[in-house]
Amino acid sequence: MVTDPIADYLTRIRNAQMANHRIVEIPASNLKKRITEILYDKGYILKYKFEEDKKQGLIKIALKYDATTKLPVIQSLERVSRPGLRTYAKPNEFKRVKNGLGVAIVSTSKGVMTDKEAKAQNVGGEVLCNIY
Repeated sequence: MVTDPIADYLTRIRNAQMANHRIVEIPASNLKKRITEILYDKGYILKYKFEEDKKQGLIKIALKYDATTKLPVIQSLERVSRPGLRTYAKPNEFKRVKNGLGVAIVSTSKGVMTDKEAKAQNVGGEVLCNIY
């Protein structure tokens, strides 16, 4: 049993990149699926596939690496809000990730989105993680 599924999701991606794996499999949930879609839209992963099985399903993520340096595109994945210390922010309180180069993923009342989208829609929420 995992107490923090989002931290487990981020750690699996981080570990797979450190081991230079091309594909990582993660147990699925609706929140993880939405985070995966955001990672794909922002260009941090190559592609993804949702597979259904008899249990909760799987997310298969093809990791993206730089063609010349062979380094992972995702340099940093960090969990902000965690079960022991939730972190919430209003639209004008979102902190810039790596001086605007990174993305913060926020869980709002209108769904999971990036900090820039939440600011544009003027909704606050729980800051899940920062990606650079």
